[in-house]
Amino acid sequence: MFGTDDKAKTQLDWIFAKSANQVFLLDRDQSVRPADIPAEIVDALVDGAHRAQRGYRLTAQHRVRAGTDYVGFVRGILAGVPMQPRDFGEYDLRFYDDFGEMRRDILKRDDEVGLARLVAGYAWEWVSKQDRGAYDIVIDSEHIQWNTRPVDWVNSKSSRDEMGSIHTIQGYDLNYAGVVIGRELRFDPSQGRIYFDRSQYYDRNGKANNKQLGLTYGDEKLLEYVRNIYAVLLTRGIQGTYVYVCDPDLRRYLRPFFGERRPSDP
Repeated sequence: MFGTDDKAKTQLDWIFAKSANQVFLLDRDQSVRPADIPAEIVDALVDGAHRAQRGYRLTAQHRVRAGTDYVGFVRGILAGVPMQPRDFGEYDLRFYDDFGEMRRDILKRDDEVGLARLVAGYAWEWVSKQDRGAYDIVIDSEHIQWNTRPVDWVNSKSSRDEMGSIHTIQGYDLNYAGVVIGRELRFDPSQGRIYFDRSQYYDRNGKANNKQLGLTYGDEKLLEYVRNIYAVLLTRGIQGTYVYVCDPDLRRYLRPFFGERRPSDP
């Protein structure tokens, strides 16, 4: 874009070069991979806006009907902050031990109100890119493919029968989100902490080191990105969020926060 292959430049440099005035809506906790603008650059932008008395903190969200506190609640749980279970009233928050039940319930919600989709972290290989007849994700007796469309997947005809990745859902609203937390996010009962399992994370760009800038990303840094991924997925549903966790230890840890298992609809 600048006539030279300068790896130190970001989207921000291009925005400043091509505009006289800028308005930025920033949420650093939605950074989901190393290619995103580095946190220190975002922080510097925010600090500069505050020094110029042009920084404004947004204190409410209008997507999830569970209220403003739900977003902080989800982020706190994933970050390991001591939290107490909360009641979010009429918000349809469910926790499942059976993925098949959750999948069927999401299909029912889609029949009833539309825009009910399954989404997951990138914890399975994308084999269907090479073999259109193959299934990418197998959980118990359920077989499903990743999203077949990279653009506007949510509104595609095939989306209700597929699993959407994080890259299909940022910026979109759903009525109901069925979130599958894969085995790249695990829980260690002996240490009482959530940790990242690199062997179960299949987003190559999501864990690639930046050789040009000499940056490497250890498991703790990648854990931040994966936490952000699930925070995004768990806050897409306007009317409800259904949750299934693959790692048994993490499932036991998270169950009290998202409510005891609720039976499938009749």
